[in-house]
Amino acid sequence: MKTYIALFRGLNVGGHNILPMSELVSVLEKIGARSVKTYIQSGNAVFQGEETDASLLSIKIGAAIKKSHGFEPRVLLLELEEMEKAIESNPFPEAESEPKALHLYFLDAIPENPDFDTLASIKSYRERFALKDGVFYLHAPEGIGRSKLAANAEKLLGVSATARNWRTVSKIMAMATLSN
Repeated sequence: MKTYIALFRGLNVGGHNILPMSELVSVLEKIGARSVKTYIQSGNAVFQGEETDASLLSIKIGAAIKKSHGFEPRVLLLELEEMEKAIESNPFPEAESEPKALHLYFLDAIPENPDFDTLASIKSYRERFALKDGVFYLHAPEGIGRSKLAANAEKLLGVSATARNWRTVSKIMAMATLSN
């Protein structure tokens, strides 16, 4: 049995795509997930599953939510080892002490032609970023609310992404480690 980390995009945001976490647990259990745990209402889940094909499982989860709730969220599935690697590869370890300022954008694919020049030109003087193995790391000490870099990262990378701050990534990893 594998440990999976599901990162949902666009759940419970601005009154749209409402899916209480208790109902998400139920949907996941109905498709065979075991030991399901969730973290915060924005859609993070850790579970055990028999399925070995993460992309197939991601499609299955989206379809199950569409059937039960009428919308199909984007679901990025990571295996435990992928989350471990993302954490270990953090190029800004000193920023871990500011967990709300460090963000990991988990990418759907490796960008083929990221626009690093524009990314660099729109970042604030205190922001830093790096792209490593399918994860875009952003240290935004002033926050991401008004950050042009945060607002445009996905478009300039050329791939879909879902972002989590360091605090959330750490909590999810702790849950996944306990489940394993």
